[in-house]
Order: sequence, then C-alpha cells, then structure tokens
Amino acid sequence: MNQGTIDIKRFMNAATILGMLLLAALTALGFQMGIFQSVESFQAFVEKSGLWGIVLFVGFQAVQVVIPVLPGSLGCVVGVVAFGPVMGFLYNYVGICLGSLWAFLLARQYGKPFVQKITKPGQFEKYQSWLEKGKRFEKMFAIAIFLPVAPDDFLCFLAGLTSMTVKKFSAIILLGKPAALVAYSLTLTMGFEQALKFFA
Repeated sequence: MNQGTIDIKRFMNAATILGMLLLAALTALGFQMGIFQSVESFQAFVEKSGLWGIVLFVGFQAVQVVIPVLPGSLGCVVGVVAFGPVMGFLYNYVGICLGSLWAFLLARQYGKPFVQKITKPGQFEKYQSWLEKGKRFEKMFAIAIFLPVAPDDFLCFLAGLTSMTVKKFSAIILLGKPAALVAYSLTLTMGFEQALKFFA
C-alpha cells in the first residue's frame, strides 16, 4: 500500500468523525431553536434557507456516498420530509448519483488497496468474487443497484475496479437508482415524521 492510500484513509476517517460531531452539534442546536419541534417547523426552516438549503442537501447526499456519516436511507427520508415527495426525490436522486460517480472514479484512480481500506471489514472479501465475473459483473451490478437492499455505495467502489466504462456506469446508476430511492422514502418517511413528533 502506498503512502497516498494511507493518507486518504486517514483523511476519510477524520472526515467521518468530524462530520458526525458536526451533525450532532447542529442537531442539538436545531432542537434548541425549535427547528425540530414539528415537521412543519422543520419544513419552514428549510424553505427559508432557499437555494442554499438545496445545494447543501444535494452536496451532503453526494459526500455521504463516499464518507458515510448517517445511514443513506435516513438521508433520503430527510430529503422527502424537507422538500416534499417530488422535489425531495429529485434532490436525493441528483446527490446520490453524483456521489456514486465520485466513488467509482476514486476507486478507478486509487485501485484495490484503496477500496479495501475504506470499506467495512470483510465487505470486500464478501464481494470480491464479483470482480471475476467479467461482463456478467455489469448485469449483477445493475440488478443490485435496482434493489433497495444491496450495499449500493460499496458496489460503486467495486465497479471502479472493473473495466466498466464511465458511460455504462452512469447509465446504470441513472436508471437503477430511482426504484431504490422510492422504496427507502415510502418505508421510512412515516417513521421519521413520528420521531420528530416524539422528540418535540
């Protein structure tokens, strides 16, 4: 493993920890300010933030694919609650597609040692046999991206280690992500709303 890979690993670990601490601090501040008093107060705050709120959310969703701070499904639900079912879906879609492409390009740039280091212990070993499937990998990847239970973010890194073209990867992500995003949103949005009411 080269020094560059080690430095990137350290940076990503530090970024994850810093992101979690910052998110916890902002959440505590939000409760104190009454932003999370109800779903309506949360939506009103987001609406006041205007374009910056949209840009920050899309950016967060993109970064979240590469540097996980929260479970990805939770971010999807926040988007729907904050911006409504249509625009929330759109902003989730744009952010996650950008993040997926970023993960793919990082893996292509830094290779297998990088992917092994930034993924969960044992995860690479579990799926590395996919790399031996040749062209079948593309079909398996497309099916996995379509399903809401697959480890999408990791598989984007894994795809970067194959000969798949950027064009084909982008097409699979753009066509396969909507179904998983809808599933996440429908199953978890109600639970998120109830959590806001509980903590109000």
